[in-house]
Amino acid sequence: MSQTFFEPEIAEQPRTGQHVLQSEPPALTMSVDDFSALEERVVRAVELVKRERMGRLAAEERATRAEAQLAEQGPAADQLKQEVRSLRAERDQVRQRVERLLTQLDALEL
Repeated sequence: MSQTFFEPEIAEQPRTGQHVLQSEPPALTMSVDDFSALEERVVRAVELVKRERMGRLAAEERATRAEAQLAEQGPAADQLKQEVRSLRAERDQVRQRVERLLTQLDALEL
């Protein structure tokens, strides 16, 4: 007898013509010690996942706080950079004026 796609898998017995469901694979047998060891490993794995999730959440919170601080301090940093540029320019002008004065003093001493 041929099977169609939708029929369950059955095996025919050659002489009687009765259908028997195919046997299931044998059940796995585990000792109590093996099961306890497996249970312990699963518990440790669950605890590890929990710790890692908590660590990830803490890291995300720190990153969020750092980004907020950066956003707050960005304009202040820009202002300080501009102030440094301005002070350097002023220093260069003062240096040039002092050099001119020293040159004039040197010319007078001759």
